[in-house]
Amino acid sequence: MAHKSKRRAPVNRPVPFHGDQTPAIRGRQAGREYYISMWTMRKVVETFYFNDDDDELRPELRAQRTLNANRIPEMAQYIVDNPKDYIFSAITASINVEVEFEPYELDPLGRVGQLKIPEGAKFIINDGQHRRAAMERAIDENPDFKKEHIAVVLFLDRGLKRCQQMFADLNRNAIRPAKSLGVLYDHRDPWAMITRTAILGSDLFRNMIELERSALSSRSRKLFTLSGIHGGTKALLQHVDNPEASIEELATLARSFWETVATHFPEWQKVRENKMQSGEVREHFIHSHGITLQALGRVGSALIQKYKGDRWKQPLRKLETIDWSRDNAKVWEGRAIVGGKVSKAYNQVTLTTNVIKQHLGLALTPVEQRIEGLHLRGDK
Repeated sequence: MAHKSKRRAPVNRPVPFHGDQTPAIRGRQAGREYYISMWTMRKVVETFYFNDDDDELRPELRAQRTLNANRIPEMAQYIVDNPKDYIFSAITASINVEVEFEPYELDPLGRVGQLKIPEGAKFIINDGQHRRAAMERAIDENPDFKKEHIAVVLFLDRGLKRCQQMFADLNRNAIRPAKSLGVLYDHRDPWAMITRTAILGSDLFRNMIELERSALSSRSRKLFTLSGIHGGTKALLQHVDNPEASIEELATLARSFWETVATHFPEWQKVRENKMQSGEVREHFIHSHGITLQALGRVGSALIQKYKGDRWKQPLRKLETIDWSRDNAKVWEGRAIVGGKVSKAYNQVTLTTNVIKQHLGLALTPVEQRIEGLHLRGDK
């Protein structure tokens, strides 16, 4: 059977430009002039064109990475779903020709004026190719986005080597925010809102959670990360059979669950009462680590589905009779711990969940049974 050729992601190539004159601000950086202008989304899409008809260039001959088509739908949907409050940062591009800048007479500093870009100019996007592709898709869904504006930063192109260096420099210090901080600041994601409402409203947890970082140092006084609690909360509530439940109702359920769980871990209580150091708990026990929080969330989900009302709380008492010590290699090695270190891999979360479920008398799901069987046989 003949196979259809798979369409490659478009490659960012410069294409002929028909000339333009636009208001801009002139600046200077590292001894070079550059310009900032406001362009409509339509102009960005039509000017910064991806030529996907040519064969893909080798990486060393490109000034950009190839477009990751998998990122585009989510980015485009973000714009479409939030037409009144989406945020897109500036696109940075290089022009391969000399431009002409005419300052306005009313600007004594000569920084604001008209930027004239000659016909035949070619552009390379140094930063923002996925934003440009997302804008094109958003316009397809809602033509009103054509009139929206985005800042464009234009540098003079000094050749492939310079463009490649610009890409490297622009991404050198682009550090993705810690997941905990994303949960703390995200007011669109309902899971983030549920986690914040549940935990920040709990006197039991409030001062024990690291809100900005997703990893805890040995000296940290916090016992949990917000991202760890967030992962556990999603696992807890994602199968709740009540589509009409509000964020407040789900947050109340989550808070009740975590506060109930906390009563069965005396070490958590001791940290809260300043009778034990949080670093000591993390060093010697696994029950405050993200993998266990997620496993506890899965167990809680199974309990809530099985028992009506608050009856799910009763089985959680058995958490007290599990040996949570990291020294308990017979139970945790190969599950929560791999090679002496706590692991957050999917199978490890499942294998940790299985231990807790079986101890609480809960049945394993088919997926959990399969992973458990592989583990017991020693398969990887």
